[in-house]
Amino acid sequence: MLMMHPLVRGFMRQALMLTVLLLTVPLSGCFGQSEPPVSPDETGMYPDIYDRHTLEWNWTGSYARVLQDGPHQPLPVQEAFIEVDTTGTWEGGPNTAEVHLSYWLPSNTEVGEKVPVIAVVSPYFDYGSPGSQSSPTNVVSAGRGEFIYDNFVPHGYALAQVAVFATEESTGCFDYRGDGEGQGIHAAVEWLGTQNWSNGNVAIYGKSYEGATAWEAAAQGSEHLKTIVPISGTTALGPLLYKNGSAEARSQVMHSNYGGSILDYDNDDLDNLCGDVLEGFLAGPTRYGLGELDPYMDNYYDERSHIDKALGTYNGSIYWVQGMQDWNVDPHQVFGGPPGTHWYQAYIDAGYEVGGMLGQWEHNYPDQWTKHNAQASGYGGEAIQNMTRWDWGQDLFEWMEYYLKGIGERPALHAQIQRNDGEWRIEATWPPEDAAWVDIDLSTCDIGGAFVGGGAPVVGGGQSVELECPAFSDDQDTHIAGLPTFHLEAVPTFDGGQVFVEVQDASTGVRLGHATMDVRYHAGGYEAQSVVPGQTVTLLMEFQGMDVLLPAGHGLRFVLTDTGEDYLAPACGTACSVHVLPSLSTASFPVIERDGSNVLITPQGEEAANNA
Repeated sequence: MLMMHPLVRGFMRQALMLTVLLLTVPLSGCFGQSEPPVSPDETGMYPDIYDRHTLEWNWTGSYARVLQDGPHQPLPVQEAFIEVDTTGTWEGGPNTAEVHLSYWLPSNTEVGEKVPVIAVVSPYFDYGSPGSQSSPTNVVSAGRGEFIYDNFVPHGYALAQVAVFATEESTGCFDYRGDGEGQGIHAAVEWLGTQNWSNGNVAIYGKSYEGATAWEAAAQGSEHLKTIVPISGTTALGPLLYKNGSAEARSQVMHSNYGGSILDYDNDDLDNLCGDVLEGFLAGPTRYGLGELDPYMDNYYDERSHIDKALGTYNGSIYWVQGMQDWNVDPHQVFGGPPGTHWYQAYIDAGYEVGGMLGQWEHNYPDQWTKHNAQASGYGGEAIQNMTRWDWGQDLFEWMEYYLKGIGERPALHAQIQRNDGEWRIEATWPPEDAAWVDIDLSTCDIGGAFVGGGAPVVGGGQSVELECPAFSDDQDTHIAGLPTFHLEAVPTFDGGQVFVEVQDASTGVRLGHATMDVRYHAGGYEAQSVVPGQTVTLLMEFQGMDVLLPAGHGLRFVLTDTGEDYLAPACGTACSVHVLPSLSTASFPVIERDGSNVLITPQGEEAANNA
C-alpha cells in the first residue's frame, strides 16, 4: 500500500471537494506453456498469411470478420458479482469490494462443452458524466465487445466484460492502475477460469486502458491467463506520461479526469476516492514541477508499472499490437525498457511466445478503417491506402484457437510491420536484429537558428535550431528500421530545460519521427539528476520507433525546439534555454536491406473504404 506524506494528506483533504465539483471532463484519452497444445493431424488448416490477399473477405462492416462464421449461437447475457478481500489495500478504504462482470456463453455450453473466455476489462462501462454515459457491462460494447461477440462467440468462446473497481456496478476505490485495481482484475480472471462452463483458459483483449488491464492481470500471475492482446496498451504509467522527463500535457490531469468521469455525484462518491488513491490528483503537477527533487512520487509511478512485474511472473503468450503513429499510447510503451534492450525483445529473450502487428495507424485498432482515414501526411497519411487489416479477425482467431483451445497450428511468432509508405512485411522481430548502424556527424550539417553572441545555437525561449544534413545515399533508397539515437552535446543555462527533436525528409519536409528529453534526464530513462548551469552534458536521446523509407538523394533535417506536439514546455519556462553543440554531436540510424521476399500483401479493396 502506498503511504501518504502528511503534508500531502492535509492538502488533499482541503482540495477534495473542489476537485470533485470541477473534474467533469473525461479523457479522450511468455514463458512457453509447460505442455504445448497438440495440433491436429492435418497441416495447412489455415490459408497462408502470404495468400490472404487472394481470398474473399467480409469488409462491409466497421470491423474485420473471420473467414468463416462459427456454428454456435450466443446465449442471453449473465452477470456476476465477485467479492474481493481488500483489507489493507487502500488507506481508509473498505475491507471488501465487488467486481461486477457480464458474460455471454456460446450455445455449445448447453450440452456440457467447456469453453475458453476472452475478456475485456475496462473502466469505460457506464463511463462519463450523468446523461452521457457509455453502455454498461451487460450490453455488448461497440468497438470492443462486438468484435469478439460476432467473431468468437459463434466459434465456441465466451465473452466477458469486466468493470474495474469503482466503475459501473463494481465497488471499492477507483485505484487508477494501482495495486487495488490489479487485485480486482485478478479476482475476475480467477473466477472466469474456474466456472463449470470454462475450460480454464482466459485471454484479455483490448486497446488503451483495456490493454493496460491486460498487463495488470499479467503482473498478477494467474495460471488461468493464457494470452493477452494489448492493443496500444499502457505498460507503465510513468513512461506513458514522461518521456525522458518530458511531460505530456495530460500528465497533469490524467488521474483527475478519470476520477471525475466515474463519479455519480452522490453520497457514495467519497467512498470511491480513498486516501492513497487521491495522491494521483497531485502526481502530475508534483513530478512536473519538482523533477529530480520529487523522489516521493516514485512510489506512485512504480506501483503503476506492470510490464516489469509481469516479466517472469506471467506464464502465457503475448500478441502485441501497436500504432507506430500513436501519440496517446506511444510506441515507447512497447519499445522502451531496460538499458540495452526493449520490452518486446526482452520478453522474447526471456522465453515468452510473442507475436506483433505494428501498423502506421494512430490510437486505433488494426481494422478501425474509419479512424485510419483521418491521418495527416507524416503521421501515417502516406500509408492509409494499405493500412487497414481486414484479416485481423482471422489473424487473431488462429492465435486464440491455439493458445486458448490447444488446437490448430502454432502461430508464427513474427512481427508484422508496416513502413511509412504503406508497405507491410514480416520480420522475425522488430526492431530487426540485423540492422547496420549508420552515423551522421552533425558537424557536416548546415545549421540555422538563433546563436548566442555568434557562438552556440540556442533552443528555448522561443528560439529553435535546424540542422540540414547531406543525403544518406545518392544511388539507393535507405530503409531505416528501429530506434535511432540523437546524442546531443548541450550546455544548460539552468537546472532544467528541454530539447524536442523532429526529424524530417529534408527534400520533402515530411515528418519521419521525433524524440524529446528534459536535460535533467540526459542519461536517458527515468532517473533525474541535477545539472550545473554552464556545464556541458550529453543528451542521450532515442527516437520513437521508426520504420521509414528515405529515397535516394534525400537527406535528413533535424528541427530542435523546447517542446513539440502534445508535450509541455519545460517547467522553468523561458529561464532555461539550452545551448546546443551540433559540431560535437552525432545521430545514428539503424538501416536494413531487404530483397522483397518478406513483403506482405494485405487484403484491400474499394469496398473496404479505407482510402476515402
